[in-house]
Amino acid sequence: MERIKIYPSVLSADFRCLAEQIRTVEDAGADGIHLDVMDGHFVPNITFGPVVIRWIRRLTRLSCWAHLMIMEPEKYIPAFHEIGMDGITVHPETGHDLSALSAQIQGLGMKAGLALNPETDASVIEPVLDRFERVLVMTVRPGFGGQAFMEDQVEKIRQLRRMTSSRAVPFEIDVDGGIDPGTAPVVVRAGASGLVAGSAIFSQPDPAKAMDAIRGAALGGSPS
Repeated sequence: MERIKIYPSVLSADFRCLAEQIRTVEDAGADGIHLDVMDGHFVPNITFGPVVIRWIRRLTRLSCWAHLMIMEPEKYIPAFHEIGMDGITVHPETGHDLSALSAQIQGLGMKAGLALNPETDASVIEPVLDRFERVLVMTVRPGFGGQAFMEDQVEKIRQLRRMTSSRAVPFEIDVDGGIDPGTAPVVVRAGASGLVAGSAIFSQPDPAKAMDAIRGAALGGSPS
């Protein structure tokens, strides 16, 4: 059975006690930390950038991925490398050359990922999939945490699973948006192996217990 990976998103964490919250999910077996970077242009919200993430990186031994929801990712990729990111996820909807972005990211020794907005079909990225290690399916509209899961995106996960099954080096399929114990088995049955969750972990009274509940529910949806 394939291990289901859990990536807590600190966008929903309590920044008054961020070190404690990150330590809690790390001790509970999180597989990495997800960092949502928004510029107020590509999405209608602004979060944090390299200055803040530099300190978050120092709080954990876990892998850290920056999800760049920004219009000019190529300008900032070096800065995220300098602060110790393990991987960077970019969007095809920005209109940039995806092969060039993957080369820039991987040339600095990081892993490269692609994120798909709900309106973007998986076929858009099929020609460049061999250049990326992960694909992140957005099951909410990017920009804000705590949104409801979009059921119509499940078929996109299935579509990507069919694509990766034919490749010598498969890419990881992650899902971000509305992930909780109810939706986790749905996306895992469709083919996801990584789950990004924010409010379903950090907005709960016991984040470690909440994360365990998501992983347990996800395992129930895993193919044997």
